[in-house]
Amino acid sequence: MTVLEDAQAALDTGPLCDACLGRLFADRSFGLTNAERGHALRVTLALEADDDFEAGADCWVCEGECDRIEWWAQQAATAARGYDFSTYQVGTKVPPLLEENDALLREDVGLDEDAGEALKTELNREVGKRIGDLTGAEVDFGRPEVQFTLDLSTDEVEARVNSAFVYGRYRKLARDIPQTKWPCNDCNGTGRWQGQPCDGCDGTGYRYDESVEQLTAPVVQEAMKGSGATFHGAGREDVDALMLESGRPFVIEVDEPRTRDVDTDALEADVNEFADGKVEVEGLRLATHEMVERVKELDASKTYRMDVEFEEPVTEDALREALDELEGTTVEQETPQRVAHRRADLTRTRDVYAASGELVDETHADIRIHGEGGLYVKELVSSDEGRTEPSLSGLLGVDAVVTALDVVDVEGEDEPFAKAEFLKE
Repeated sequence: MTVLEDAQAALDTGPLCDACLGRLFADRSFGLTNAERGHALRVTLALEADDDFEAGADCWVCEGECDRIEWWAQQAATAARGYDFSTYQVGTKVPPLLEENDALLREDVGLDEDAGEALKTELNREVGKRIGDLTGAEVDFGRPEVQFTLDLSTDEVEARVNSAFVYGRYRKLARDIPQTKWPCNDCNGTGRWQGQPCDGCDGTGYRYDESVEQLTAPVVQEAMKGSGATFHGAGREDVDALMLESGRPFVIEVDEPRTRDVDTDALEADVNEFADGKVEVEGLRLATHEMVERVKELDASKTYRMDVEFEEPVTEDALREALDELEGTTVEQETPQRVAHRRADLTRTRDVYAASGELVDETHADIRIHGEGGLYVKELVSSDEGRTEPSLSGLLGVDAVVTALDVVDVEGEDEPFAKAEFLKE
């Protein structure tokens, strides 16, 4: 059959709007809307038959939904009122009855069940174009800032506001501060034990009063007027370790932000003022959601500075020889005893890229280690009763222990964390 014969067969099934008629031939004549296709077919059929032209009446297929494009777009714009967004996407929940009508129309005309375009696709596109006109935002088929869902059964529009992300590096300048909130083990974070304030956390629900997260994320959340915020770090240092020099990469994810385009320089200053010298951030940039995975998954090396105490006197020459032997070696480490309660008992191999240091006195040294991610540097020094081989203690033949540890650099093994494709500025 020809296109005109198919169009006439479609009109013979009952009243159709131009859009539903045109949708059957959506793969023809690029540049036309389905409503324009349907109108053109209706005019051509009237001319060919020399009949009076009849405009589309109430449609038995979409039951008038294609005539409500403007209404749906206005509803969507209202649902997102008060939120800044530059990208969006539209989805439509079509009732089973209308999906069945779509299928029956094609069956009655003798077309394939997937001929043309579905009602859902029509509405997604046409309502989407009108939303763009109303808001000035652009369609994003990846991860838009706002996802609109039209529910034809309830006449409701859901506007899901996706998170905003801020990337940067932090320095932790005070010890005994965890990276994220640390719920109290005694009360499971409730702050209560047998009806009374928990003794282990003084009723706070947390083992520590502050964390890097608590000293940074609230400021970012407030600046973006979000409903919540989550801290994502590129690994974490021990609670009693400092994070110095270049800092550790992190991303703060803000839920349902009303404001996205914040001044990151001003935000950086506000965070540092709020953290009051305990934590510092630098290099804050607006980021994409992919930066969260990058921060958590990118292979990274770390550089540590340690205060080391020896049980017996050590000479400068012996220390230098031991460090030279460690540099460039691959060590085998069984899971350290100090973390065995929460990690699988495995033997791991990790590379030591660089090792240097000097004696402070004959039983104390300042040691610097650059190693592969996952290297347990405390055990690299102490040997952990032989569970790490080789070790500084083993090479010296003297028991050694780390009395203070600072992380001074965290860098990607093969490329930097901050790349233009993951940043918005």
